[in-house]
Amino acid sequence: MLNSRRKRGGKLRNKQTSIAATSLVAVTFGSIAFLPGSASAQTPSPLGEWQYSVGIPLQKMWQPTIPDWQVRLGAASSFQPRFEGSDRYHIVAGPSIDVRYKDLFFLSSGEGFGVNFAQGQNWRASLAAVYDLGRRAHDDPQELNGLGNINAAPGLKLAAEYVVSKDFPLVLRADVRRYFGGSNGWIGDLGAYMPMPGSTKQFFWFAGPNVSLADSNYMNSWFGVNQTQAAHSQYQQYHASAGFKSVGFGISAVWLFNKHWFATADGAFEQLVGSAGNSPITRSKATGVADISVNYRF
Repeated sequence: MLNSRRKRGGKLRNKQTSIAATSLVAVTFGSIAFLPGSASAQTPSPLGEWQYSVGIPLQKMWQPTIPDWQVRLGAASSFQPRFEGSDRYHIVAGPSIDVRYKDLFFLSSGEGFGVNFAQGQNWRASLAAVYDLGRRAHDDPQELNGLGNINAAPGLKLAAEYVVSKDFPLVLRADVRRYFGGSNGWIGDLGAYMPMPGSTKQFFWFAGPNVSLADSNYMNSWFGVNQTQAAHSQYQQYHASAGFKSVGFGISAVWLFNKHWFATADGAFEQLVGSAGNSPITRSKATGVADISVNYRF
């Protein structure tokens, strides 16, 4: 699957919202289903976590009757850092998958495989199995030689999303993930986004900030240098403390070509902070990502 860390920054947005703008949103989205972005994979990148499920919490507010099945398949590519904190980029590609059943179960290359175990008209809470593709030394031998690999690992994600109101469709999101193997740590995100003015029935876009925090196990796996690694690499020993990992901002957009075909694009900026930003492995505190996908909606 597409390793889009991207995570999923992006272009700056104007501090929005007026009632006129949200009224435009209501008119624009009154007759169409919301579509998730192309963001996929659960592995570190500048993309904000909210970009994996963008628009989904808003669907019920403008589409009271949701089809039992919603299936969207496509292909995606991502221009992203070789590793988190890298100043070198590469392009990766893979499938874009999003399958949802009765607003209950979902299988998504972005959100993972999970269930909305509690929900209301303007909120939902979900639990999902996710994965982390890890980091390989061959991703960038020049910088990662001697550090070893961070193995791919499964994980669990608990997430909650809340829409302020239909007149003010600001979506607030929080999630926490625990990986078993690999980094073997905890990481959480706080984010917010909303539809932007200028959208039409064929094009709509969203923007918002994101903040990430992690425990010491996670931070040391990705940004620390232990005694063994220091002996085999160009880096001195470094301990990465728990705390804030990054702050960022993202933009996600959807173009509807016709009833079935649509394209998505995601862009995000991330600023590594704290121990992550000060790590000797980090070559650039400021990184970005750009994703694009073409999809078919059944």
